[in-house]
Amino acid sequence: MDEPNTSSRVWLITGCSSGFGAALAAAVLARGQRVVATARDVDALRALAAQFPETCRALALDVTDASQVKRVVAQAVEDFGRLDVVVNNAGYGLVGALEEFGAQQIARNFDTNFFGALEVIRAALPILRAQGSGHIVNISAAAVISNYAGFSIYGATKWALEGISESLAAELKPLGIKVTIVQPGPFRTDFIARSLERAENHIADYDRTSGKFARFLDTMAGKQPGDPAKAAQAIIAAVESDTPPLRLILGKYANDKSRKKHADAERERAAWEQVGAPTDFSATS
Repeated sequence: MDEPNTSSRVWLITGCSSGFGAALAAAVLARGQRVVATARDVDALRALAAQFPETCRALALDVTDASQVKRVVAQAVEDFGRLDVVVNNAGYGLVGALEEFGAQQIARNFDTNFFGALEVIRAALPILRAQGSGHIVNISAAAVISNYAGFSIYGATKWALEGISESLAAELKPLGIKVTIVQPGPFRTDFIARSLERAENHIADYDRTSGKFARFLDTMAGKQPGDPAKAAQAIIAAVESDTPPLRLILGKYANDKSRKKHADAERERAAWEQVGAPTDFSATS
């Protein structure tokens, strides 16, 4: 099946009740494209659906419910006839020292941020393969560029999603399906105020590390430099490009962070090359 023109694309976006999801859904709809907007609380999407009754479908979706994921993906195709862009945006933050988290708290974060995204991807892939086209967009985090004290589990969920995405991009390239990882810096969403869970235990020894980071996040709420509306336009530009990036880094902070991380990594590699490189079997072995 041929790649659809811009105006006919069908997007499925998770986590549309606020933040990136809400901004992206609104921007796509404003361009005349079609959106299946999802959220756990579908009432949060009523106004958007009412504003775009012909091109927006609002559906309830908890990405940790595999059967519901399959139903929503099937409903998207039933309503609009195809599925072109799948955006895994649903997720939440988890801050605290590793030792402060309970096992269930860790599992819940992975269930939403990682396994939930996997369920959406797995449900969509048969449709995209049959079409011979599509684009999967996975929202990651600057914590993957380099992580912070206090984001061990949250960062790990996003690292895992990026690892899957890299392999998936290679698997899907011959099939006409593209994959883009979005790495946003701090954007003015309600991530800190609404979507950031705290460790269930408190250990005073970590107050100077993960505790300090958690307190810093509190001071950033509502003051983040990133504009979600501009982020939405950047994501749309990547999707509409003939040569989309594997990674799209959003905001000056995240771009500066990535540049520094790669420079630091190369310096460290070079400094230890004389130790690490000569570990192969010798030519005479």
